[in-house]
Amino acid sequence: MAEIIFNNVNKYFFLQHQKTLKELVQAIFKKQKTLERVHALKNLNFFIKKGEVVGIVGKNGAGKSTLLKLIAGVSAPTSGSLEIKEMVSPLIELGAGFHPELTGRENIFLNGVILGLKEDYIKKKFNEIVAFSEIARFIDTPIKYYSSGMYMRLAFSVAIFTDPKILLVDEILAVGDTAFQAKCLTKMNEFKDKGVTIIFVSHALETVRAFCTRVLYLKKGELMYDGEVNKGIDQYINEK
Repeated sequence: MAEIIFNNVNKYFFLQHQKTLKELVQAIFKKQKTLERVHALKNLNFFIKKGEVVGIVGKNGAGKSTLLKLIAGVSAPTSGSLEIKEMVSPLIELGAGFHPELTGRENIFLNGVILGLKEDYIKKKFNEIVAFSEIARFIDTPIKYYSSGMYMRLAFSVAIFTDPKILLVDEILAVGDTAFQAKCLTKMNEFKDKGVTIIFVSHALETVRAFCTRVLYLKKGELMYDGEVNKGIDQYINEK
């Protein structure tokens, strides 16, 4: 059964070239173009079934993150229709709800609530979240003193305890050192074994080969390939 359905989906953005108010005023007086219409996603038609692990590959600017944001509900299609039949857990902007003045402990509860978790559930899972993050020594330290690696470890650890049905993953396996990355991938494989639907964006093509059951290849917003993983990655590499 399809859990995600794209039906002729298009997404446009408008980019402003002028960086300052002065440049904008000058452009208006000179009758220069101030906005550029960008066709970020072009007539996408596909569906994703429950339990599939779909890798999305393509160069920077191909539309991969835009596609994830549509599925996450952060953005809406300009035209076409998009149907999502289960709750989505996006691991695409880790720690977006963290407050730098609060401690790691306080941010676990804050971010957990933002992600839709109940306070009682967070209390029950608190020790597991901290243990997974491997930053127990600093859990009562304000996160403004955390390194970027510590920050991302904590954010990932909170996010994976959301009991996802559809999981969106955008380059988050670059979190922390090599050992922690392996730990993250093990957790992703646990979700895969449980039948969670996973949409996985990564430039680590060998990880995509090993982890995914299907691949979508995007190029300048167009879907160039949809199918078997190795064939899709090989086509992407050959067209780089």
